[in-house]
Amino acid sequence: MVPDRSGLLISFEGPEGSGKSTLIAALTDVLGVAGVVPLVVREPGGTRVGERIRDILLDADLTELLPETELLLMVASRAQLVRQEIQPALAEGRIVLCDRYADASVAYQGGGRSLGVEAVHRLNDYAVGDAVPDLTLLCLLSPEQGRARIHARDPDRLERENTAFHDRVHAAYRELAESGDPRFRVVDASLDPQDVLDQALAHLRNLEHELLSGL
Repeated sequence: MVPDRSGLLISFEGPEGSGKSTLIAALTDVLGVAGVVPLVVREPGGTRVGERIRDILLDADLTELLPETELLLMVASRAQLVRQEIQPALAEGRIVLCDRYADASVAYQGGGRSLGVEAVHRLNDYAVGDAVPDLTLLCLLSPEQGRARIHARDPDRLERENTAFHDRVHAAYRELAESGDPRFRVVDASLDPQDVLDQALAHLRNLEHELLSGL
């Protein structure tokens, strides 16, 4: 945990179709019953500036957007979110639930776009600073399962990428899961929503943080 902050930052990562948003909504309800109202934010986005950037990044018509531009836009949205929303909330002692965060760029731009993780880490360090998650839940399932889940909806620019791209994203997330960093905890996202929620709650309880004492 980052010193001198009383809040708790939990990020949620995973490939397309991994059910992160569903899990965050369920956790928000459980925390609410326990008397805790978390700050829920998303990446890219989470601020007025970030949402404008999100519109660009996910615009399926912008086929000419370069990988390097994509990465820099992602990091710009992240820098705004950290300073405007996340850092103040952590200083106030709140729980922050973030739907994607810095590790998404490691997977999508570092892995999926083949830009390399070192360049991504350098930019993330600048954007995030000390606002490192206390826990990152990696919601993982096979690329085939993920594609099947998003098949019925109108795909955005990233969802429309080819199979090779999404396979690289999935492999990058697997590398994070196997990195040995205790911040990462894997959730089997192929299961039904209740089982996914139960896994996430078990990981949260293991933090033994006073903000989670009511769980």
